[in-house]
Amino acid sequence: MKQPAGVILAGGLSRRMGGGDKGLLELGGEPLIALVRDRLALQVAEVVLNGNGDPARFDGLGLDVVADSVEGFAGPLAGVLAGLDWAADRGHVHIVTAAADTPFFPEDLVPRLLLAAEDAPIALAATPGEGRINKHPTFGLWPVALREDLRTALEDGVRKVLAWTDPHGVALAEFPAEPFDPFFNVNTPEDMARAQEMVA
Repeated sequence: MKQPAGVILAGGLSRRMGGGDKGLLELGGEPLIALVRDRLALQVAEVVLNGNGDPARFDGLGLDVVADSVEGFAGPLAGVLAGLDWAADRGHVHIVTAAADTPFFPEDLVPRLLLAAEDAPIALAATPGEGRINKHPTFGLWPVALREDLRTALEDGVRKVLAWTDPHGVALAEFPAEPFDPFFNVNTPEDMARAQEMVA
């Protein structure tokens, strides 16, 4: 399979952080988005940032910025669609998405997603939980071929990632959750304090 493009999802409202761009908060002297960018760039052909509002605030990251085409902060699926549209214009067949607030995601995320996608059109990252599997729907491999289907779903009001992915068939790339969950994300000031401890 051709190497996918990477899309960092930073289009949310960061309500639990008090608003603003939590991806621009610094961890170990670097913005969270920069840490995600560097980790993702090693695994994909090129990287773009999905963000809404004034793109100038992301100027220091050296990334092109694509906004949601769906009005009203429609959630991660809108960011996936923005990434798929961008990728289609650049001749990519797949994208891999990563959340802007999750700086410790696996360094083998993309190859593991590609392997899982041999069994289904969409692959999502997952970790084991207590008696269940935890899916991480902002970390996935998405085919550009499904972008019009996704556009229609969003226009019809679909917002939950799994409500759209499950009917298409989803493979899971499972990652260990020890010594910590690699998909730990920074949602609150307490999470940022924990992330600082993890970096230290």
